[in-house]
Amino acid sequence: MIRWSKGFYQLECSLFLSVNKFFDYRLMKSFFSLITYAGGATFTISVTLCIILFTDVPLRDYGFASLLALLISHIPVQLLKKIYPRRRPYIVLSETKVTNSPLEDHSFPSGHTTAIFAVITPFVMYSFMDFLLYTVACSVAVSRVILGLHYPSDIVAGACIGSLVGYLSVLLLAL
Repeated sequence: MIRWSKGFYQLECSLFLSVNKFFDYRLMKSFFSLITYAGGATFTISVTLCIILFTDVPLRDYGFASLLALLISHIPVQLLKKIYPRRRPYIVLSETKVTNSPLEDHSFPSGHTTAIFAVITPFVMYSFMDFLLYTVACSVAVSRVILGLHYPSDIVAGACIGSLVGYLSVLLLAL
């Protein structure tokens, strides 16, 4: 078991470093430094509230499901960060390229990735814009690795949590 997990961690570090090297490309760094904010609290809360306040049914209903998913998904993220206090890659891997003001809390799972997937999932279930929404969500997720803040498994876990909670919020509200 330990041998397997050590091998997985080495593979993950290798994958992390191969993605993180795109930080050196100015255009890529600029794009991902901007798109990462789409997974932040200010953006996700603002967008869902605007949809709730300024749209009609059925879009408004999916806005409520999206906001519910955003709120609920924060709970397992915080619990997992306490249960599994994984240090961020820029702290552990000296060759990591990282933003100027990196986060200092725990890495697993990615809160930005969880949030964006929680917010988009109800709309993906409703809409024809699934390709566009998944492109934005995956860009946010990848940005977290390129910016040196998360390992690949952090973003995969965040995407799974966000998607599951987003799906369940739609079922809960019976849309």
